[in-house]
Amino acid sequence: MDDDDRPKRRGDAASLLSGESLDSYSLDELDARVVLLEAEIARVAAHRSKSSAQRLAADALFKPKVS
Repeated sequence: MDDDDRPKRRGDAASLLSGESLDSYSLDELDARVVLLEAEIARVAAHRSKSSAQRLAADALFKPKVS
């Protein structure tokens, strides 16, 4: 089987980033990185909230009715 046919493995990007040395970055580069990471945190949090709301709606829809 070709590698292209396999599902892409989702790596843990946060773990990779946390292991990276920051010594070579300038202050401006570090500031830019913080802004980028904060934006990614906000994106993930928004997606989590949306997923949670969808889960609650599905639970409410399929919850057995009590008589």
